[in-house]
Amino acid sequence: MKVIAIGNQKGGVGKTTTAINLSAALTRLGQRVLLIDLDPQANTTSGIGVEADGNDTLYPVLLGHADIREKIQSSRLERLSIIPSAMDLAGVEIELARSEDHLTRLRGLLQGLKPNDLFEYCILDTPPSLGVLMTSALAAADEVIIPLQCEWFGLEGLAKIVHVLEQIRESGASPDLKLEGIVMTMFDSRTNLARQVVEEVSQYFPDQMYKTYIPRSIKLGEAPSHGKTIFEHDGNGIAAQAYLALGREFLTRHQAPITAPV
Repeated sequence: MKVIAIGNQKGGVGKTTTAINLSAALTRLGQRVLLIDLDPQANTTSGIGVEADGNDTLYPVLLGHADIREKIQSSRLERLSIIPSAMDLAGVEIELARSEDHLTRLRGLLQGLKPNDLFEYCILDTPPSLGVLMTSALAAADEVIIPLQCEWFGLEGLAKIVHVLEQIRESGASPDLKLEGIVMTMFDSRTNLARQVVEEVSQYFPDQMYKTYIPRSIKLGEAPSHGKTIFEHDGNGIAAQAYLALGREFLTRHQAPITAPV
């Protein structure tokens, strides 16, 4: 099981949308995915159509009061399981900050799932901050995908998150942490700004930047309000096609087979 954190400390960049729909795309391509919502706002949880309370989250697991395997729930989507979030998870920031191993505790828990071979991928949706939950998720990950909106402010956020990844590696918490990719979101080919931002990122991160861009889409914004992935809400639309292409590109990068028809 490879652990992938979807991370960006800036809000409104399509992070949760990418966590949900990349996970769904991978399951449609035959992969078994565990989606973990680490954001106390629980947008991934509601966006996938799951209701949860504090007992369903990683809160008691991180405090050593429960087994992580007890919190894994199946979803209505084939091959997709989830550990949901709830507002109570915000309390774990204070609790974990007091412990010496706060940066590596989640990593240890997820390492314990790897020998079971239950999932090919574990996708972590992280909070839009640089608090304990975010840094714990980065330290727990094997790889990080950064969603980046096609705006100039996004470039500032990119520099900051890349710097945090370097700090995580240097701390020894996750020395092999890899920036797996950068996904350009909210792309509008009609605007010069979007094209300029894409060109700027491709100059500095040519190997990391995904060739698939996620377009601006009203349907993509609507889907979470119905508790649905984009494939359920508008399966033939441009956003669904883009996320499926992103899933294919992801699997190609990981030299993983597509084992299910789409």
